[in-house]
Amino acid sequence: MAIQTRALFVHLFTATGAVFAMLAMLAAAEAKWGLMFVWLVVAFVVDGIDGPLARKYDVKTNAPRFDGVLLDLIIDYLTYVFIPAFALFSSGLLPGWTGWMAIIVITFASAMYFADSRMKTSDNSFHGFPGCWNMLIIVLFAIRPDFWITLTIVALLAVAMFLPLKFIHPVRTKRWRSVSLPVALAWTFFAGWAAWVDFHPESWAHWGLVLTSVYLIGAGIAQQLIPERR
Repeated sequence: MAIQTRALFVHLFTATGAVFAMLAMLAAAEAKWGLMFVWLVVAFVVDGIDGPLARKYDVKTNAPRFDGVLLDLIIDYLTYVFIPAFALFSSGLLPGWTGWMAIIVITFASAMYFADSRMKTSDNSFHGFPGCWNMLIIVLFAIRPDFWITLTIVALLAVAMFLPLKFIHPVRTKRWRSVSLPVALAWTFFAGWAAWVDFHPESWAHWGLVLTSVYLIGAGIAQQLIPERR
């Protein structure tokens, strides 16, 4: 198979994320939150695979008709921001005005962040919280904290999107990647399992989901605080 054809197939693979986003939205419209997150986890897996494939087959050179970065951003906004925000609002995790405040802040701030030309750091990490609301909201569905705690976390992370804080990309950030990548894979497994059992309160996956999320959120900030050995 010619490399140009392989590069085109990478774009087509990326585009399947839009299909999974629609399936997630249809589940959310029927308040089938577990099924919704199953589809979002599938989309998350696609998003984790297509980047390395795009670099391997150099899609910018070999399939230049389609803008892979733009395609990825469109799907990411749907799966990372829009649908999770809808779920947070419609599920009642944030009642009344708190729900309205959350979806306005999440969608508005994320739109600005996704258009920020400085969202990436020199080591391929993210400059500010990268709008991974799907990763936060699935944890909130699993542990169901008090709504004031939920609202506070949402507000803090929305502000953190525009602060000089570093958040790792578990695949592209080289520092600690030998730990970060397995943790990200573990997070994906725990998230998928928690959604599959429809967030059963006694599921052991919830603890794994919380622990891996804490690492993925804090690792970049820890790297800022701990100088790298030369």
